[in-house]
Amino acid sequence: MFPIGKTQMDSNPDNHIDIGSFVRTRRQASRLTQRELGELAGVGTRFVSELERNKPTVRLSIVNRVLAVFGKTLGPVDAPRDEDQP
Repeated sequence: MFPIGKTQMDSNPDNHIDIGSFVRTRRQASRLTQRELGELAGVGTRFVSELERNKPTVRLSIVNRVLAVFGKTLGPVDAPRDEDQP
């Protein structure tokens, strides 16, 4: 399981968006239903719905199958730090 939250989806380190919003926006821009996206990614409609709603835990491998439809993948990114931390 993998917690879903904000992630970096492009090369700009200050541009963090949540995965659910990214998937929903790209799906709608591609004029796909949740069912159609699920079929393209090989996942169920329920998973796509939960991903778009930022379910707290999902399987990383399945998230990557959905992101692959849009040419993206999850990877390590620097976590935001408080200015007080060294």
